[in-house]
Amino acid sequence: MSTPSRDLVPPPAAFAARARVGSLERYRQLYAESVTNPEGFWARQAERLHWSQKWTRVVDADFTTARIRWFEGGKLNACFNCVDRHVDAGHGNQIAILWEGDDPGHDERITYRELQRRVARFANVLKKHGVAKGDRVCIYLPMIPELAISVLACARIGAIHSVVFGGFSAHSLRDRIQDAGAKLLITADEGVRGGKAVPLKRIADEAVAECPSITRVLVKQRTGKWVPTVDGRDAWIDEELAHPAIGDDCPCEPMDAEDPLFILYTSGSTGKPKGVLHTTGGYLVGASFTHELVFDHQPGDVYWCTADVGWVTGHSYIVYGPLANRATTLMFEGVPTFPDVGRFWDVVDKHQVSVFYTAPTALRALMQHGDAPVLQRSRKSLRLLGSVGEPINPEVWRWYHRVVGDSRCPIVDTWWQTETGAILIAPLPGATPQKPGSATLPLPGVRPLLVDDEGREVKGDGELSGNLCIAAAWPSIMRSVWGDPQRFFDTYFKRFPGRYFTGDGARRDADGYWWITGRVDDVLNVSGHRIGTAEVESAIVTHPACAEAAVVGFPHEIKGEGICAFVIVKAGIATDAALEQAVKDAVRREIGAIAAPDRVHFVPGLPKTRSGKIMRRILRQLARGVTDDLGDTTTLADPAIVTQVVAAVTGRTAHPPTA
Repeated sequence: MSTPSRDLVPPPAAFAARARVGSLERYRQLYAESVTNPEGFWARQAERLHWSQKWTRVVDADFTTARIRWFEGGKLNACFNCVDRHVDAGHGNQIAILWEGDDPGHDERITYRELQRRVARFANVLKKHGVAKGDRVCIYLPMIPELAISVLACARIGAIHSVVFGGFSAHSLRDRIQDAGAKLLITADEGVRGGKAVPLKRIADEAVAECPSITRVLVKQRTGKWVPTVDGRDAWIDEELAHPAIGDDCPCEPMDAEDPLFILYTSGSTGKPKGVLHTTGGYLVGASFTHELVFDHQPGDVYWCTADVGWVTGHSYIVYGPLANRATTLMFEGVPTFPDVGRFWDVVDKHQVSVFYTAPTALRALMQHGDAPVLQRSRKSLRLLGSVGEPINPEVWRWYHRVVGDSRCPIVDTWWQTETGAILIAPLPGATPQKPGSATLPLPGVRPLLVDDEGREVKGDGELSGNLCIAAAWPSIMRSVWGDPQRFFDTYFKRFPGRYFTGDGARRDADGYWWITGRVDDVLNVSGHRIGTAEVESAIVTHPACAEAAVVGFPHEIKGEGICAFVIVKAGIATDAALEQAVKDAVRREIGAIAAPDRVHFVPGLPKTRSGKIMRRILRQLARGVTDDLGDTTTLADPAIVTQVVAAVTGRTAHPPTA
């Protein structure tokens, strides 16, 4: 189901005229160079950073053995590249971080010079408590400036940081600390989201009780609420920073390009946590290069990625990428619906945001409330919009473009992963004609391909589909699973030898545009036909009554696998058999009869983690008729929604119109 050519949205002429890459021809030149001479191409991109010692070899990579090395022999420091070099170049007074608190009245502006001072002081606190190069530091903080400062302080002294999202449970935090062998934990008394307190210190204490590797816990006072402390283990960050022995000077540790920078655990994994390991040189080259190219970074931009630093999007596109490029990056503590559904656009106007990068989940939630909350705000500062985290439904893309961007802002629909470290497939906003719902074309240096289940490359003209693999290494690719190199090889390189397997399914249309159909385990096999859940979900929300949908498979005695849809309708719309049939007809119309859902459940909400990801394993259980043992729901943003969904599915209670 390709988008017809009439839906192509060309880059606005005024945008293209001043863009870093202003034409499709120029993109093709860059791409051709990157695949015919990758060493020369990436060596040139690496020059964007400051190296205290230049590399002796650009790349040494072999996917058949999972050996990957970039810029070997080179030395650099990620914190120096993100902070100190900009101060040294005379840009100390530029705003580095804009912080917008959960409360609209709370904000902070931190210049590069002030950031340098605060990072150096906190690095000295870490050193005082015994943290040295190679030690692991776990960070469990809300979205406050201290989160970015902690990350950069670790990088400054060569410690390996492992950020754990502040919405995770004690169990999840414990597992990550234990797997990394962290010696120090940084947390806060509480976090604040949507006006509600999150008891971070209490959760941290519960986790650390089973983590003997932790010798110190540093606590930031965010709300000032009294929390218990453990003598000899806990210390208040503000008191530590105020100590007269803590100075403003802390030299940056020279790091080998292949020295570890951070461990980040992938969400939603089963069994033992999977610690994705990224190293210093290649990761920073990838994050910096893609931030500049995809977001067309220009001097004076106010750049806002709405993610949490607890996820890779926050690592690469709130902290490392923007700061390496001397951008002004905005950190947001709150949620898009507090104190009202216009909060995103209030922040855009308040800080004159020019580049805005968010998730389809947030956009779908805001779409439910109509256009008025958006149109009541100016948004004139916006020049570029972005999407991340999952495939964006074409209808949502069009709303984003037409309403949020006033039909004048290009949209960069980005595909990448925790494991890739940086964006791999996305339009260049001044060069690539866009198709709603498509990630479009690979970035320079990225060689995607489709393979069938037997590992044969899928070639030919027209529309093709298969497993999405990457043929050659790029600098920001992960280097291993922390402590488990065999798992690294088995997960990403064993199934299709010589290729990196993304775990995603994809289509490539006749124009060479890429469409991500979702995780391979989210690709349904209905009567021998492979159908992406994202495609079906997008088709459902073309119906004007539908706000959001999630689709899963269930065993079907005739088709092998049936399709079960969980659908949220827009405010005030009643649900009945006629609407159920209309939803099925919408899918038939958009995709074909083979993709029409066998079951449609109208539900008041979907089980989502606090990062906005739908917990599909719960929906799969419900689709199979399991309602009483749905597993751990502690990481859900609203665990109570599970009970409501179960009631709607089983018919035990009436399902009223969505309010």
